[in-house]
Amino acid sequence: MTEVLVLYYSRYGATAQLARHIATGVEKSGATARVRTVPPVTTNLGETAQAVPEQGPPYATTRDLEETHGLILGSPTRFGNMAAPMKYFLDGTSGLWASGGLVDRPFAVFTSTATMHGGQETTLLSMALPLIHQGMLWVGVPYTVPELTNTSSGGSPYGASHVAGPDGKREITRDERRIAEALGERVGRVAARLRQEPAA
Repeated sequence: MTEVLVLYYSRYGATAQLARHIATGVEKSGATARVRTVPPVTTNLGETAQAVPEQGPPYATTRDLEETHGLILGSPTRFGNMAAPMKYFLDGTSGLWASGGLVDRPFAVFTSTATMHGGQETTLLSMALPLIHQGMLWVGVPYTVPELTNTSSGGSPYGASHVAGPDGKREITRDERRIAEALGERVGRVAARLRQEPAA
């Protein structure tokens, strides 16, 4: 069975909500979605996160990356970049880079911002860069997804996105939801094809 890791960090819940729609899309493709999160990081020395989150999915380990066939990575934006907890997790994957463990696996990215021009595309790019270095294959949102042309909120060819509003409480729009599901479904399909088709 093809399995796709949906890995995200969410502080106020908007990115987590988007992750659920992406996981729905993965499941629609016939693949299985393995949903994981990463713990927060702190500047207080000696302070560590709980081993298991109080609610939501478990924390990811590098084994989740090794055991799955594709990755969909999500983070809220921090000054046009991914949030520190996600960067911290990715910085710990150098062993996979050295072994080539993620080469030729598909990946996609998603984000949530407070405003329309809050750095969505640069955040998506910032998450893509380390995965390109891992040798992974970027799966975006094609314009055959009609909501990509119609959306007046989140969504781009780089990946799924959501405009959460200044208070972070704005609901995901129909277009944002459809783009997120379409992205999850596409990664699931691509991961399955890459597993089944031998190199020529």
